[in-house]
Amino acid sequence: MSYTGDVEVGGAADVRELPGLTIAKVAVSEMANNAYLLRCTATGQALLVDAAAEPDTLRGLVGDADLRTVVTTHGHWDHHRALPDVVAATGARTVAHAADAGDLPVPVDRTVAHGDTVEVGEQVLEVVHLRGHTPGSIALVWRGSGDAGTHVLTGDSLFPGGVGKTWSAADFTSLLADVEERLFGALPDDTWVYPGHGKDTTLGAERPSLPEWRARGW
Repeated sequence: MSYTGDVEVGGAADVRELPGLTIAKVAVSEMANNAYLLRCTATGQALLVDAAAEPDTLRGLVGDADLRTVVTTHGHWDHHRALPDVVAATGARTVAHAADAGDLPVPVDRTVAHGDTVEVGEQVLEVVHLRGHTPGSIALVWRGSGDAGTHVLTGDSLFPGGVGKTWSAADFTSLLADVEERLFGALPDDTWVYPGHGKDTTLGAERPSLPEWRARGW
């Protein structure tokens, strides 16, 4: 596998070809946000996760794909600055959790909740609500067929080395509980994790550190 997920702002996208789905990752902005283009190989239809910034870069990432949907993982400003431009250029529908929808700079066409699904062509993504970084943070899980494995796009709720930033002990407790139950408790260790910033990881690589995260409180 040539894909590593190690991308730099101003650099090329890293592209992963999976059975039925292509995932392309690019880093944008001074915040080094990750944006992901998921493309169904059977239909050419595409879904963008987090139109964070640099609309020209994101339009280049989309290329000739039939972009139908833009999912915003949470309402923080650095994850949706390019959303108005991308939507205006493509006509894509916007999707976010209801609790964060009001923070986005454009109307949300569809609000989702825990357990809902979002389609990209023939492929289905499961919505996982992870409460704590923001009230409406979500992850998207794709369970590939055959040996494609399981893949999760976690926004700012899970990174290599810990969960996302929280602003109170209650929020940290909530986020860690959701991450433990709804990701580590529900998905296999070889699940590939695509975060909102920085490098990728797997659930298996992070699982041994859960007690440390709980003890340190962040």
